[in-house]
Amino acid sequence: MAYPGGGGYGPAGYANNDEKTWALVAHFGGAAGVIIGGGLLGWVAPLIAMMTRGQQSPTVRAHAVAALNFQITWTIASVLAWVITVITCGILFFVPMLVWLVPLIFGIIGGVKANEGVLYRYPMTYNFVK
Repeated sequence: MAYPGGGGYGPAGYANNDEKTWALVAHFGGAAGVIIGGGLLGWVAPLIAMMTRGQQSPTVRAHAVAALNFQITWTIASVLAWVITVITCGILFFVPMLVWLVPLIFGIIGGVKANEGVLYRYPMTYNFVK
């Protein structure tokens, strides 16, 4: 997909290395937040990338919004997985672990695609942020 605002210039579709760095922070930071926050903090890094550079660069904003929407969707799924685990008195203890794998794996895939200069469209995502 082409970048908004006339992207597709410079190394791998970025105007400069700063844009590439912030795009990678949005995607890989989301995956790291899933690991560090037990599946609940994957949205923090994409939000930081969007608030820091999203107003200055439409390319970074596009990456950050895609990652943020995906991570928010799966944070909600993670909370629901914990609720299911508690309701079943721990019988379905493995459900939160399975739910953590999805944002971790797709966050890494998004980061790899961003490194190649491609805007990754995450599957199974509800658009909270436009």
